[in-house]
Amino acid sequence: MGFIDAHVHVWTDDTAHYPLARGYSVEEMAPKRFTPEDLFKHTKPAGVNRINLIQMSYYGYDNSYMLDMIAGYKDVFCGTAVIDPNDEAPDRLMGELAKKKVRAFRIYPGLERGIKPNQGKGENWLRAAGYDKMFAAAAKNNQALSCLINPDALPDLERMCRKHPSTPIIIDHLCRIGVTGTIRDTDVTALCHMAKYKNVMVKIGAFYGLGKKKPPYDDLAPLIRKVVQAFGVERCMWESDCPFQVVEHKYADSIELVSKRLNFLSATDRDWLLRRTAETFFFSQRDR
Repeated sequence: MGFIDAHVHVWTDDTAHYPLARGYSVEEMAPKRFTPEDLFKHTKPAGVNRINLIQMSYYGYDNSYMLDMIAGYKDVFCGTAVIDPNDEAPDRLMGELAKKKVRAFRIYPGLERGIKPNQGKGENWLRAAGYDKMFAAAAKNNQALSCLINPDALPDLERMCRKHPSTPIIIDHLCRIGVTGTIRDTDVTALCHMAKYKNVMVKIGAFYGLGKKKPPYDDLAPLIRKVVQAFGVERCMWESDCPFQVVEHKYADSIELVSKRLNFLSATDRDWLLRRTAETFFFSQRDR
Protein backbone atom coordinates (compact mmCIF):
# COMPACT_ATOMS: atom_id res chain seq x y z
CA MET A 1 0.00 0.00 0.00
CA GLY A 2 1.20 3.53 -0.77
CA PHE A 3 1.56 6.43 1.62
CA ILE A 4 -1.30 8.71 2.68
CA ASP A 5 -1.07 12.48 2.85
CA ALA A 6 -3.43 13.59 5.62
CA HIS A 7 -3.66 17.25 4.65
CA VAL A 8 -3.83 18.82 1.18
CA HIS A 9 -5.77 21.75 -0.29
CA VAL A 10 -6.98 21.91 -3.88
CA TRP A 11 -8.74 24.67 -5.77
CA THR A 12 -9.41 25.83 -9.30
CA ASP A 13 -9.16 29.10 -11.18
CA ASP A 14 -12.59 28.36 -12.66
CA THR A 15 -14.39 30.86 -10.44
CA ALA A 16 -17.41 30.88 -12.74
CA HIS A 17 -18.31 27.32 -11.72
CA TYR A 18 -16.80 27.54 -8.23
CA PRO A 19 -17.20 31.12 -6.97
CA LEU A 20 -15.08 32.46 -4.15
CA ALA A 21 -16.61 33.19 -0.77
CA ARG A 22 -17.42 36.70 0.32
CA GLY A 23 -14.29 38.48 1.48
CA TYR A 24 -11.94 36.63 -0.89
CA SER A 25 -10.59 37.83 -4.24
CA VAL A 26 -8.83 36.18 -7.16
CA GLU A 27 -5.74 38.19 -6.27
CA GLU A 28 -5.47 36.29 -2.96
CA MET A 29 -5.29 32.91 -4.68
CA ALA A 30 -1.66 31.82 -4.52
CA PRO A 31 -0.97 29.80 -6.55
CA LYS A 32 -3.80 30.70 -8.90
CA ARG A 33 -4.86 27.06 -9.06
CA PHE A 34 -3.87 23.77 -7.50
CA THR A 35 -6.03 21.05 -8.93
CA PRO A 36 -5.74 17.30 -8.32
CA GLU A 37 -3.69 16.96 -11.50
CA ASP A 38 -1.28 19.61 -10.22
CA LEU A 39 -1.12 17.74 -6.93
CA PHE A 40 -0.44 14.34 -8.48
CA LYS A 41 2.76 15.67 -10.06
CA HIS A 42 4.14 15.79 -6.52
CA THR A 43 2.41 12.88 -4.82
CA LYS A 44 2.78 10.08 -7.37
CA PRO A 45 6.60 10.18 -7.56
CA ALA A 46 6.66 10.09 -3.74
CA GLY A 47 4.51 6.96 -3.54
CA VAL A 48 1.47 8.76 -2.09
CA ASN A 49 -1.77 7.37 -3.51
CA ARG A 50 -4.46 8.45 -1.04
CA ILE A 51 -5.12 11.92 0.31
CA ASN A 52 -7.35 13.71 2.77
CA LEU A 53 -8.48 16.96 1.15
CA ILE A 54 -9.02 20.02 3.33
CA GLN A 55 -11.67 22.53 2.28
CA MET A 56 -9.86 25.64 1.03
CA SER A 57 -10.75 28.85 2.82
CA TYR A 58 -11.31 30.65 -0.50
CA TYR A 59 -14.65 28.82 -0.77
CA GLY A 60 -15.92 29.49 2.74
CA TYR A 61 -18.71 27.07 3.69
CA ASP A 62 -19.32 25.96 0.09
CA ASN A 63 -17.59 22.59 -0.12
CA SER A 64 -18.67 21.93 -3.71
CA TYR A 65 -15.26 21.85 -5.35
CA MET A 66 -13.76 19.52 -2.77
CA LEU A 67 -16.79 17.21 -2.91
CA ASP A 68 -16.68 17.11 -6.70
CA MET A 69 -13.00 16.16 -6.61
CA ILE A 70 -13.68 13.39 -4.08
CA ALA A 71 -16.42 12.02 -6.32
CA GLY A 72 -14.30 12.37 -9.45
CA TYR A 73 -11.27 10.49 -8.12
CA LYS A 74 -12.72 7.44 -6.42
CA ASP A 75 -10.50 5.61 -3.94
CA VAL A 76 -8.02 8.50 -3.88
CA PHE A 77 -9.64 11.21 -1.78
CA CYS A 78 -11.65 11.67 1.37
CA GLY A 79 -12.37 15.10 2.79
CA THR A 80 -12.37 17.57 5.64
CA ALA A 81 -15.18 20.08 5.15
CA VAL A 82 -15.93 23.48 6.66
CA ILE A 83 -19.47 24.22 7.84
CA ASP A 84 -21.02 27.08 9.75
CA PRO A 85 -21.24 26.39 13.50
CA ASN A 86 -24.11 28.90 13.57
CA ASP A 87 -26.17 26.83 11.14
CA GLU A 88 -29.54 25.71 12.49
CA ALA A 89 -28.56 22.03 12.28
CA PRO A 90 -24.81 21.54 11.74
CA ASP A 91 -25.13 18.05 13.19
CA ARG A 92 -27.59 17.01 10.48
CA LEU A 93 -25.33 18.43 7.78
CA MET A 94 -22.40 16.47 9.20
CA GLY A 95 -24.35 13.26 8.82
CA GLU A 96 -25.27 14.09 5.24
CA LEU A 97 -21.67 14.85 4.34
CA ALA A 98 -20.51 11.56 5.84
CA LYS A 99 -22.22 9.88 2.87
CA LYS A 100 -19.90 11.86 0.59
CA LYS A 101 -16.67 10.66 2.25
CA VAL A 102 -16.29 13.66 4.53
CA ARG A 103 -14.44 12.28 7.55
CA ALA A 104 -13.68 15.51 9.39
CA PHE A 105 -14.60 19.17 9.80
CA ARG A 106 -12.10 21.99 10.09
CA ILE A 107 -12.64 24.40 12.95
CA TYR A 108 -10.57 27.35 14.11
CA PRO A 109 -10.87 30.49 16.28
CA GLY A 110 -13.21 33.00 14.69
CA LEU A 111 -14.85 30.55 12.28
CA GLU A 112 -18.29 31.27 13.72
CA ARG A 113 -17.73 35.01 13.15
CA GLY A 114 -16.47 34.66 9.60
CA ILE A 115 -12.88 35.51 10.53
CA LYS A 116 -10.25 34.10 8.21
CA PRO A 117 -7.97 31.26 9.41
CA ASN A 118 -5.04 32.20 11.68
CA GLN A 119 -6.55 35.61 12.47
CA GLY A 120 -8.77 34.79 15.44
CA LYS A 121 -7.73 34.56 19.09
CA GLY A 122 -7.78 31.23 20.87
CA GLU A 123 -9.36 32.27 24.17
CA ASN A 124 -12.89 30.90 24.61
CA TRP A 125 -13.09 30.07 20.91
CA LEU A 126 -15.52 27.16 21.20
CA ARG A 127 -18.43 28.95 22.92
CA ALA A 128 -20.84 29.16 19.97
CA ALA A 129 -23.87 26.97 20.69
CA GLY A 130 -23.40 25.04 17.46
CA TYR A 131 -20.11 23.58 18.63
CA ASP A 132 -21.79 21.37 21.21
CA LYS A 133 -23.94 19.94 18.40
CA MET A 134 -20.88 19.42 16.23
CA PHE A 135 -18.88 17.69 18.95
CA ALA A 136 -21.81 15.39 19.73
CA ALA A 137 -22.41 14.56 16.06
CA ALA A 138 -18.72 13.92 15.47
CA ALA A 139 -18.71 11.37 18.28
CA LYS A 140 -21.86 9.71 16.92
CA ASN A 141 -20.60 9.58 13.31
CA ASN A 142 -16.93 8.91 14.09
CA GLN A 143 -15.99 12.07 12.25
CA ALA A 144 -13.18 14.25 13.57
CA LEU A 145 -13.07 17.92 14.37
CA SER A 146 -9.82 19.07 12.79
CA CYS A 147 -8.40 22.06 14.63
CA LEU A 148 -6.30 24.76 12.97
CA ILE A 149 -5.03 26.34 16.17
CA ASN A 150 -2.12 27.81 18.03
CA PRO A 151 -1.24 26.70 21.57
CA ASP A 152 -3.33 29.52 23.07
CA ALA A 153 -6.45 27.68 21.86
CA LEU A 154 -5.66 24.43 23.67
CA PRO A 155 -7.31 25.30 27.05
CA ASP A 156 -10.76 25.75 25.51
CA LEU A 157 -10.28 22.67 23.34
CA GLU A 158 -9.44 20.72 26.49
CA ARG A 159 -12.66 21.96 28.07
CA MET A 160 -14.60 20.48 25.17
CA CYS A 161 -12.59 17.24 25.28
CA ARG A 162 -13.65 16.82 28.90
CA LYS A 163 -17.25 17.53 27.97
CA HIS A 164 -17.23 15.30 24.88
CA PRO A 165 -14.63 12.59 25.60
CA SER A 166 -15.76 10.35 22.72
CA THR A 167 -15.29 12.98 20.00
CA PRO A 168 -12.36 12.39 17.64
CA ILE A 169 -10.11 15.45 17.53
CA ILE A 170 -7.24 16.19 15.16
CA ILE A 171 -4.77 18.99 15.87
CA ASP A 172 -3.31 20.25 12.60
CA HIS A 173 0.29 21.27 11.88
CA LEU A 174 1.76 20.28 15.27
CA CYS A 175 -0.46 23.01 16.76
CA ARG A 176 1.60 25.50 14.70
CA ILE A 177 4.34 25.37 17.34
CA GLY A 178 7.36 27.18 15.96
CA VAL A 179 5.47 29.24 13.38
CA THR A 180 7.17 32.33 14.84
CA GLY A 181 10.57 30.68 14.43
CA THR A 182 10.84 29.74 18.11
CA ILE A 183 9.79 26.39 19.55
CA ARG A 184 8.78 27.14 23.13
CA ASP A 185 8.96 24.37 25.71
CA THR A 186 5.72 25.58 27.30
CA ASP A 187 3.90 25.16 24.00
CA VAL A 188 5.29 21.67 23.49
CA THR A 189 4.24 20.71 27.02
CA ALA A 190 0.74 22.10 26.44
CA LEU A 191 0.31 20.09 23.24
CA CYS A 192 1.66 16.89 24.78
CA HIS A 193 -0.72 17.36 27.73
CA MET A 194 -3.60 16.80 25.31
CA ALA A 195 -2.44 13.20 24.84
CA LYS A 196 -4.33 12.32 28.02
CA TYR A 197 -7.52 12.53 25.93
CA LYS A 198 -7.49 9.26 24.03
CA ASN A 199 -9.40 10.48 21.01
CA VAL A 200 -7.03 13.36 20.23
CA MET A 201 -4.71 12.92 17.24
CA VAL A 202 -1.98 15.15 15.80
CA LYS A 203 -0.90 15.87 12.25
CA ILE A 204 2.88 15.91 11.87
CA GLY A 205 3.69 18.28 9.05
CA ALA A 206 3.62 21.79 7.54
CA PHE A 207 7.38 21.66 8.12
CA TYR A 208 7.98 24.48 5.63
CA GLY A 209 6.35 26.91 8.07
CA LEU A 210 7.76 25.82 11.44
CA GLY A 211 11.02 26.42 13.26
CA LYS A 212 13.89 27.42 10.97
CA LYS A 213 11.60 26.77 7.98
CA LYS A 214 14.43 25.26 5.97
CA PRO A 215 14.84 21.70 4.72
CA PRO A 216 15.78 19.12 5.81
CA TYR A 217 13.91 20.41 8.93
CA ASP A 218 16.15 18.55 11.38
CA ASP A 219 15.55 21.30 13.94
CA LEU A 220 11.98 20.00 14.29
CA ALA A 221 13.10 16.52 15.33
CA PRO A 222 13.01 17.15 19.12
CA LEU A 223 9.48 18.56 18.87
CA ILE A 224 8.27 15.66 16.75
CA ARG A 225 9.90 13.13 19.05
CA LYS A 226 8.15 14.54 22.12
CA VAL A 227 4.78 14.60 20.37
CA VAL A 228 5.13 11.06 19.04
CA GLN A 229 6.23 9.79 22.46
CA ALA A 230 3.26 11.51 24.14
CA PHE A 231 0.53 10.46 21.71
CA GLY A 232 1.98 7.26 20.29
CA VAL A 233 2.44 6.69 16.56
CA GLU A 234 -1.10 5.31 16.34
CA ARG A 235 -2.44 8.84 16.94
CA CYS A 236 0.00 10.75 14.74
CA MET A 237 -0.22 11.14 10.96
CA TRP A 238 2.02 12.82 8.42
CA GLU A 239 0.72 15.72 6.33
CA SER A 240 2.36 17.84 3.64
CA ASP A 241 0.00 20.85 3.69
CA CYS A 242 0.29 21.16 -0.07
CA PRO A 243 0.40 23.30 -2.06
CA PHE A 244 2.12 25.50 0.51
CA GLN A 245 4.82 22.90 1.08
CA VAL A 246 5.84 23.11 -2.58
CA VAL A 247 5.77 26.88 -3.11
CA GLU A 248 9.43 27.31 -2.13
CA HIS A 249 10.34 23.80 -0.93
CA LYS A 250 9.87 20.31 -2.37
CA TYR A 251 7.33 17.63 -1.57
CA ALA A 252 10.19 15.21 -0.97
CA ASP A 253 11.59 17.57 1.68
CA SER A 254 8.50 16.91 3.81
CA ILE A 255 7.99 13.19 3.36
CA GLU A 256 11.69 12.36 3.66
CA LEU A 257 11.96 13.92 7.10
CA VAL A 258 9.65 11.16 8.30
CA SER A 259 10.67 8.37 5.94
CA LYS A 260 14.45 8.79 6.21
CA ARG A 261 15.74 11.31 8.71
CA LEU A 262 14.05 10.91 12.11
CA ASN A 263 16.34 8.25 13.54
CA PHE A 264 14.20 7.66 16.64
CA LEU A 265 11.49 6.11 14.45
CA SER A 266 11.38 2.39 13.73
CA ALA A 267 10.17 1.00 10.42
CA THR A 268 6.83 0.26 12.08
CA ASP A 269 6.64 3.81 13.43
CA ARG A 270 7.20 5.23 9.96
CA ASP A 271 4.46 3.02 8.57
CA TRP A 272 1.99 4.35 11.14
CA LEU A 273 2.93 7.97 10.48
CA LEU A 274 2.96 7.71 6.71
CA ARG A 275 0.01 5.38 6.23
CA ARG A 276 -1.66 3.37 8.96
CA THR A 277 -2.97 6.13 11.26
CA ALA A 278 -4.60 8.03 8.39
CA GLU A 279 -5.78 4.80 6.79
CA THR A 280 -7.40 3.63 10.02
CA PHE A 281 -9.29 6.86 10.59
CA PHE A 282 -9.94 8.29 7.13
CA PHE A 283 -10.13 5.30 4.83
CA SER A 284 -11.29 2.30 6.85
CA GLN A 285 -14.83 3.55 7.39
CA ARG A 286 -17.67 2.61 5.11
CA ASP A 287 -19.56 5.45 3.46
CA ARG A 288 -22.77 6.05 5.32
